[in-house]
Amino acid sequence: AAPSLIPSRAFGQEAPSRRVTVGCIGVGRMGQGDMRSVMDLADVLAVCDVDSHRAADARQIIETHYASRKPSGRYTGCAVYSDFRELLARPDIDAVLVVTPDHWHALPAIAAAQAGKDIFLQKPLTLTIAEGIAVREAVRRYGRVLQVGSQQRSDARCRFACELVRNGRIGQLQSVKVAVGKDPFCGNEPVTPPPAWLDYDRWLGPAPAVPYIENRVHPAKGYDRPGWLRVRDYCLGMVTGWGAHHMDIAHWGMGMENSGPAEIRATAEFAKDGIWTVHGAFEIQYTYPNGVTVTFSDTGKNRAGVLFQGTEGWVHTDRGSIDAEPKNLLTSVIRPGEVHLYRSRSHMGNFIECVRSRAETVAPVDNGHRSNTACI
Repeated sequence: AAPSLIPSRAFGQEAPSRRVTVGCIGVGRMGQGDMRSVMDLADVLAVCDVDSHRAADARQIIETHYASRKPSGRYTGCAVYSDFRELLARPDIDAVLVVTPDHWHALPAIAAAQAGKDIFLQKPLTLTIAEGIAVREAVRRYGRVLQVGSQQRSDARCRFACELVRNGRIGQLQSVKVAVGKDPFCGNEPVTPPPAWLDYDRWLGPAPAVPYIENRVHPAKGYDRPGWLRVRDYCLGMVTGWGAHHMDIAHWGMGMENSGPAEIRATAEFAKDGIWTVHGAFEIQYTYPNGVTVTFSDTGKNRAGVLFQGTEGWVHTDRGSIDAEPKNLLTSVIRPGEVHLYRSRSHMGNFIECVRSRAETVAPVDNGHRSNTACI
């Protein structure tokens, strides 16, 4: 009779023994959004940021949220850190969200794997190919779950577009066109002392030491798009920033998610001076081992998103949209026995469920590394 005394909720997702605990490393513009998306799915025990203002904002958001919706017994308040290693040293944290500038992706992710934490790592996976290999090997060596923040893998329209292509609905795939926006250039700006609320040396981390300029880091107030996205020491620009999303879907539809191009030719415009140093207009031509050609460019040359072109039609997908020709492709049914791709309705939800189950995520490290490598 003893089991009848145990409430059924103890065996559900909210059971204290199953409730995942999370630490957030980086709580800026994207980091705060990812933090909000995980607060109802797991207990956020700690946040870490080298910007003390942003860390304090994140802590207030979490504690206000949990004041109205009590988490499990594992939550005793939200701690704040400026050094991610202190957060990783906590044995009560199961998983971490790493949502930092790109040049700070690899080191926390590898350290998290070594510390036995599962990892949600924002795209692009890493700043360099060598870092991507190191992250991939660390995840394998320590048996960790990793979800890349390639949210389009959890977009039903992107998945359906890839299933149409994989199942021959547009005939034989011949070419793919991928396009993203482009960043502006910027002139030189005056050097100022780093603000007291920012640990600038730690923000630079593995990047070269340079004097502080606000427009090369992030805004002193608010969460607008940061300048570091346009500086090659910290990010490679839109080619990896949005390209990691769209090239991931291109690979998924081509069946090349664990492969890559055999040949690459590319041209791009770069500023002659100024603090923003990533590319402007660009065009890349890829040839894949299966003979399919991919053109990846800025939106001045092609339509934003991913366009798959076949011998009998085409399908185009972008975040939240899908179009095709002939139009009856949009009501096509993927039958039993055909290719059905991994179905995820919630990207963060998929990550938390895989932390529990130890299953592979919808956007695993191998796929994220391959798509990012093509962009790099």
